[in-house]
Amino acid sequence: MRTASRFLIVLILLGAVLGGLFGYKFYQFGQMQAMFSQPRPPAIISATTARTDAWTPSSKAVGSVIAVNGIDIANEVAGVVESIHFESGDQVEKGDILVRMNADIDQAALRTRRAEASLAAQEFKRVSDLLPRRAVSQSQFDEAKANYDAAQARVVEAEATLSKKVIRAPFSGTLGLRMVDQGQYLATGTSIVEINMLDPIYVDYTLSEQDLPLVDIGYDVGVTVAALPQHVFSGQVSAINTSVNPETRTVRIRATLANPDGQLKPGMFATIQTRQPNDVEMVTVPLTAVSYNTYGDFVFVIEANDDDQLVVSRRTVMTGETRGDRVAVESGLADGEQVVAKGLLRLRAGQTVAIQDEQAVSDASDTPAEAAE
Repeated sequence: MRTASRFLIVLILLGAVLGGLFGYKFYQFGQMQAMFSQPRPPAIISATTARTDAWTPSSKAVGSVIAVNGIDIANEVAGVVESIHFESGDQVEKGDILVRMNADIDQAALRTRRAEASLAAQEFKRVSDLLPRRAVSQSQFDEAKANYDAAQARVVEAEATLSKKVIRAPFSGTLGLRMVDQGQYLATGTSIVEINMLDPIYVDYTLSEQDLPLVDIGYDVGVTVAALPQHVFSGQVSAINTSVNPETRTVRIRATLANPDGQLKPGMFATIQTRQPNDVEMVTVPLTAVSYNTYGDFVFVIEANDDDQLVVSRRTVMTGETRGDRVAVESGLADGEQVVAKGLLRLRAGQTVAIQDEQAVSDASDTPAEAAE
């Protein structure tokens, strides 16, 4: 009997504890329902208006800076450096002497060839004087003439070999780093110094075959390089390759740029905007107003609902060229439509919003179209 009473007491206590727990959880659930059933306050946003701007159509590409003339100067014949007549980074004119190599043996060889030529000339003259009197045969005359011609050719050959011991600048340009020292033995083809013609200078890049109608000879280009990201170098398209690469379906384009200060160096990575001569009207919005992802770009458009509340709807758009802090919207958005300017990640479609400031955002986005060109 006492055992049954104890068991009953335990059951009553356990029921009370569980009832209390379930009651508390039910109370919490009711509180949460009440909280979520209350209308959410509008999200505070910054807004901007899509506008139509006159933009010059352009095609963006990447390429490399290339010298109009640029080579590694090397020796054609082996020898020892006798004297060096330049320093690294010098500006030189075509024909300036850069290096003299020891030419004692070549000078001696030239004197020998000239002596042989003089003897051959005398012999040929004697035979020529005797031929009209038939004192020598025609074959002797022919042999003397051949010996004279061969001797003259050997002189020219020796002079050419000697001249190659003096290495000159092949064109006017800027020298790079000196790669040889005085007294050094140079095997044939040893690199002595790099020389580049830097003004004007080329930029080579490629465009897709579908962009070919957007480029022509004489079109303006704007070029930027990583070393000077805020400076835009201007030039013109000077050549278009006559064929399309069958593997990449791209065509090679060459632009010529003025480079009086030598700021552009061969080998630099360049970003090129090829501009067409006529402007077109494009609907544009700030870059911060567009969300970019793999499923498509979208904006949040601000509209009034039936209760005159401002709500946002998600709309997919097709974006185009970017200039400064604005991007062109090719489809999906009309001029004058109001969109959320920034903070898109904390919004959802159908959410009510309150505009905090619009004019300040619009003013901050008013960047000239040429800012990124």
